[in-house]
Amino acid sequence: MENITVKRILCIEDEPEMIDLIRLILGRRGFEVHGATGGVEGTRLVREMLPDLVLLDLMMPDMDGWEVYQQMKADTATRNIPVIIVTAKAQNIDKVLGLHIAKVDDYIAKPFGPQELMDSVEKVLSQKSSS
Repeated sequence: MENITVKRILCIEDEPEMIDLIRLILGRRGFEVHGATGGVEGTRLVREMLPDLVLLDLMMPDMDGWEVYQQMKADTATRNIPVIIVTAKAQNIDKVLGLHIAKVDDYIAKPFGPQELMDSVEKVLSQKSSS
């Protein structure tokens, strides 16, 4: 059990409280959670860290989540990093489902429960490791 490498998760979210909440939930399960408060910082950190998973908020003031997502997918170094979209807006979920071009790995709507977050993260990471 000891030799399992810690999975690094980057949470790109403009609300620091949300990053803290996610860090609390996932940190308990042994994940290493990093936060980026906005799309510009998030894009930079994705390239620097190459995390195992990105939790991406869609609604951010400086650069929205779709733009971050498109930049990740356009870069060969980051294109295979799985992305879970985290959004408060119900209409964005329709957008996620309608966007066949965007291969979003999963999405969760705010507010979400700790178990819902864990289930999504574990599902996406297990799909990545098995592919």
